[in-house]
Amino acid sequence: MSILKIAIQKSGRLYEESLQLLKDCGIFVNNGKDQLKVSVDNFPMEIMYLRNSDIPQYLEDGVVDIAIVGENLLVEKQKKIDIVLPLGFSKCRVSLAIPKEIETDDIQYFQGKKIATSYPNTLKNFLDQNNISAEIHIISGSVEIAPNIGLADGICDIVSSGSTLFKNGLRETVTLLTSQAVLAKTSELSKEKTAILEKFVFRIKAVLKAKNSKYILMNVPNEKIEIVSKTLPVLKSPTVIPLAEEGWSSIHSVIDEDRFWEVIDELKDKGAQDILIIPIDKMVI
Repeated sequence: MSILKIAIQKSGRLYEESLQLLKDCGIFVNNGKDQLKVSVDNFPMEIMYLRNSDIPQYLEDGVVDIAIVGENLLVEKQKKIDIVLPLGFSKCRVSLAIPKEIETDDIQYFQGKKIATSYPNTLKNFLDQNNISAEIHIISGSVEIAPNIGLADGICDIVSSGSTLFKNGLRETVTLLTSQAVLAKTSELSKEKTAILEKFVFRIKAVLKAKNSKYILMNVPNEKIEIVSKTLPVLKSPTVIPLAEEGWSSIHSVIDEDRFWEVIDELKDKGAQDILIIPIDKMVI
């Protein structure tokens, strides 16, 4: 029987969220202390915990079949890897930053300057595209301290909240790319492993759809059922259940998280009352 080998980051920001996604997909991991490879009892999958920077090479070489990895890392490593699905977590950006006392945001500031980074390929491509000649200093960690110790005039690094930049007297100026965690796969998979991957992706989509949706229940006068239903476009049709009180019905449906408050306001304006919102665990459509 084929086993799908998946790589996830063994520590750091992607580790916990990757394990949570597997758990939400009903995949139970037999985690042993300090194990680098673990089995799964209820799904044909084997998990390998790897250094984040090593994952793209393992994927390209086919040592692992799939991986949960930051999109920014795939761009930087420039490997022959296919992105299967964006996962919507661990969002960040790769940006240029400079000492906060420098007022300009013009990228020409970096002309002839020194830039410290852990993303030399991403940075070089950006500089070449903008005809900027700069000296790139490659640093494996703590890039943000480089300007303070006189090593560089600015940095190129991943940014999430920006708090690390602020603490080190830096400010973000230009975003080179935006990133999130993605499910990626090696360029060649057997037919059997492709079938397992499709089942895994099906589960992921059900989990992600549920996280971006809410189950909604409300009471509506019967004469307003049609107009209220038009505000609930997520499912094919809302469920309508007559209430004990004559002339009223309960409507059940799903709404998108992104439009939550906008939809609630519309429903109230159209006559909905006693609105209840319930989280959704999984959503299969």
